[in-house]
Amino acid sequence: MLKGLIVALSLGILTIVGALAATAADMKPIHTQKTKDVTVTLQNESGQWKEGKNDFVLEFTSARDKKPIEVGKASLNTSMGMPGMAPMVAGATLTPEGPGTIEFPDRGARQVTVTWDGPAGKGSTKFSVSVR
Repeated sequence: MLKGLIVALSLGILTIVGALAATAADMKPIHTQKTKDVTVTLQNESGQWKEGKNDFVLEFTSARDKKPIEVGKASLNTSMGMPGMAPMVAGATLTPEGPGTIEFPDRGARQVTVTWDGPAGKGSTKFSVSVR
């Protein structure tokens, strides 16, 4: 019986730098979420998450002028509710040098939470993404 999967992965410092922005330009959006001052775009090469290991980029831009912003320390976690069981939780590994990674054991809708704390301020946002 599957009881809940908890994966604790290290968190990295995510900053938008020239190399990361160039990589992000070749990516397709999975989901874009606007908050009060920040727009967070989750993206990868295919424009969707799949079962197994996934690489992705989080792009943070100003909601006002759409220019990249530096968010400092960022994290991305997902959860999947399962009736009668503890939610399945997965955390992503984020690095400033390249794409983040996350792994999903199966398909289904995931609740995604992105948080940040740095020069652009402190914030968070939640949204849903399907793993196909």
